[in-house]
Amino acid sequence: MASTLVSLLLLSYYLISVAPLRRHLPPIATTSTTTTTTYFEVTKPIQLPNTKPCSTHVLSHDFGYTYGSPPVTAQYTPPSNCPSNTFDKIVLQWTATCEGRQFDRIFGVWLSGVELLRSCTAEPRATGIQWTVKKDITRYHSLLQTNQTLAVYLGNLVDETYTGIYHVNVSIHFYPAENKKLRNLTVNSNHLHHQWADLIIPISRNLPLNSGLWFEIQNSTDVQSKQFMIPQNAYKAVLEVYVSFHEKDEFWPTNVPNEYLSDNNSTAFEGNGPFREVVISLDGGVVGAIWPFTVVYTGGVNPLLWRPITGIGSFDLPTYDIEITPFLGSVLNKKPHVFAFSVTNALNVWYIDANLHVWLDEKREKTYGKFLTQNISPVHVSLASNYTGMNGTFATNVTRSIKSTGWVKSSFGKIVTESTQEFNYSNFMVIAKDGASQLVDQIIDFDDRVSTSADSKQSLKSFSFYLWSDTEYERNRSFVQEANITLGFNEQKIVNSGSNSSSSVVENIQNGQGLILVKGNLVVSGLGSTQQMYNYGDNNKLCYFRNISSSNYTIIYDKEGHTCSKK
Repeated sequence: MASTLVSLLLLSYYLISVAPLRRHLPPIATTSTTTTTTYFEVTKPIQLPNTKPCSTHVLSHDFGYTYGSPPVTAQYTPPSNCPSNTFDKIVLQWTATCEGRQFDRIFGVWLSGVELLRSCTAEPRATGIQWTVKKDITRYHSLLQTNQTLAVYLGNLVDETYTGIYHVNVSIHFYPAENKKLRNLTVNSNHLHHQWADLIIPISRNLPLNSGLWFEIQNSTDVQSKQFMIPQNAYKAVLEVYVSFHEKDEFWPTNVPNEYLSDNNSTAFEGNGPFREVVISLDGGVVGAIWPFTVVYTGGVNPLLWRPITGIGSFDLPTYDIEITPFLGSVLNKKPHVFAFSVTNALNVWYIDANLHVWLDEKREKTYGKFLTQNISPVHVSLASNYTGMNGTFATNVTRSIKSTGWVKSSFGKIVTESTQEFNYSNFMVIAKDGASQLVDQIIDFDDRVSTSADSKQSLKSFSFYLWSDTEYERNRSFVQEANITLGFNEQKIVNSGSNSSSSVVENIQNGQGLILVKGNLVVSGLGSTQQMYNYGDNNKLCYFRNISSSNYTIIYDKEGHTCSKK
């Protein structure tokens, strides 16, 4: 690391707290340049049909002093110049520019209360930045067919120091099917396996309000809920959940057990331990859980790590699907029901909401169902610690499984659905140098399966998070904070439907090394380098890979391709 110090850039003057580098640092402005920087998240391109899109521009707005203000709204109208209302792909495009100085800000985009995108802004520089997020929102096809109200909440603050205003444009692009025969079909034919839901019910807060439409979970006992009713001819339902974590839980994998804080009276760390579980319940009974991927926002750990390559998931936070079909028999009774959200061990604050995707039987006014069985293993936590004073080790291991079964009788017959979630978690933590150094090595493995007599699908996920941070204190309130970080998001999907089957694999790993030099509580120089390997492949011979690295705004190496390897 010492050999790289020659390339340190002079940075502007920003106050930061003297704390382990795992905390969120203020934004950093670089030396003058005439180039606008384009930020991006590495992911596979959306596969688009060879057709001309029908596009609609929904919103233009400048987000300045918007913190604590109502979301910005606009009227959404489907494009009228399309050859049909059947589309192979629908893509949401968020484009933004900003210049000056600013923190990263979380934001959400909703259509009549249904969240379409959860994302984080990029941190600007004096000469300006730009970034674009394109998200495949085809699964919201039914919602996008009628007039709706679009809402965007981006809580920003502008003053003499933090001058960045985010100039935002939101558009939606509709790509008609390539096959003209398909254009004349409705998106959901009268078939059990049609892909997209007929109805999407928002499980979010209602306008008007002065923040995002998400629910805010403040602590481990806080429960937020929403009442809903479901059509009587539903035969399938999936709850899509959006999750993000902030403030004291922004770096929840680094939080130490409470006994460590009590013994040492430490203010440098947050407590409640490193394990978090989002619990989803229906009318008071657990229906599923989420052990989330550890998204690091664009100002996290060391802001220079994420310029211009942002952290995995930071521009398009992952969502998590919970199968609700086994429970339909309990809610098909013309009565209101309640979804509720809580977070085990939570500190403030978590933002959570959801979209209930519902499939309807066009041939029946009423379907029938029954919830059969459920087997929920308790959250089994094993904690081993060995510490003396401010130094020591902690090993946390957690397991959990949830299995639910129920049937629904519709025009497709009586179909039994079984949903299974199996989780494994490990977190190994070392605290050294009387709290000035910390190492965290965390892995989450998640096996999610849904099966019926007709089809099955399985998702195998593995989330890895590694962080080493170290603070070297010198004279006159000067210190150097150094960190290495690794993020990993791997997933294998397997789908069997009748005689058809499909599979895909994503391997996405990111490494970063950063250093900040502070004198008198002022950042005077720093360095951030990032390397990332992204690989995607499926049995339809669609492949994509990218190998890229950067250092302090500059791309050092970038190779991408679409060739499938023999493996």
